[in-house]
Amino acid sequence: MGKRESRPWVVSDELWSLVEPLLPAPGPKLVAGRPRVPDRQALCGILFVLHTGIQWEYLPQELGFGSGMTCWRRLAAWNEAGVWNRLHLVLLARLRAAKQLDWSRAVIDSSHVRAARRGPKGGPSPVDRARPGSKHHVLVDGQGIPLAVSLTGGNRNDVTQLLPLLAKIPPVPGAVGRPRRRPDILLGDRGYDHDKYRRLVWAQGIKPVIARRGVTHGSGLGVHRWVVERTIAWLHGFRRLRIRRERRDDIHEAFLGLATCLITHRHVKRLC
Repeated sequence: MGKRESRPWVVSDELWSLVEPLLPAPGPKLVAGRPRVPDRQALCGILFVLHTGIQWEYLPQELGFGSGMTCWRRLAAWNEAGVWNRLHLVLLARLRAAKQLDWSRAVIDSSHVRAARRGPKGGPSPVDRARPGSKHHVLVDGQGIPLAVSLTGGNRNDVTQLLPLLAKIPPVPGAVGRPRRRPDILLGDRGYDHDKYRRLVWAQGIKPVIARRGVTHGSGLGVHRWVVERTIAWLHGFRRLRIRRERRDDIHEAFLGLATCLITHRHVKRLC
């Protein structure tokens, strides 16, 4: 994905030109006081927390991004307004217009993260001695470009999120004809091995190619499935996503949605 940026939390002019039109207008100021922190600076503060994993209250004031609570409120409001979902759709549309989305196949997988606090969409982890945890479920195209992500409790079975993730793929415009939201083939590991779900995926016009339990390794799916594991690694490259520190699930989902947009934006810069 290119060389690591020295200050990745600084919002570039190109990224800001995509984000700014999607932000909701600020409400009227009810009391006199300090001027409102500009949205671009607040976004820099949110990115600083996402990249470094620092606690909100320790956000350095000398950076000029406003207080941690200001950035927290801005992140919650923008997530509630659907900013990250709309930004993700804009980026996917650019990729499709450039014929850089691989709809020939999609790959699904999940990754467990430890939760520092108990909260909604958390659960006893089956891989961490029943400690609180959550799962990041990811669906990517054939190149590893994220199409949909979701958050569940750590004890949720992977196969239960197969259909919700497919339904979460947005209708992507950018080419002649109707917007597209369905891949031709769906690849998954043994965690998605269930004949009922195979039939439901077939009913949507998608061919399921899922490894079966009890069969020796060597199905050959790893040749194509590695792209989703790489995308999960990119997501966990953002330190705030390695451990779920937020009690509120919507704040962690906001970070997850923002990180998805940043990864997609890197693909836009590289391919378009």
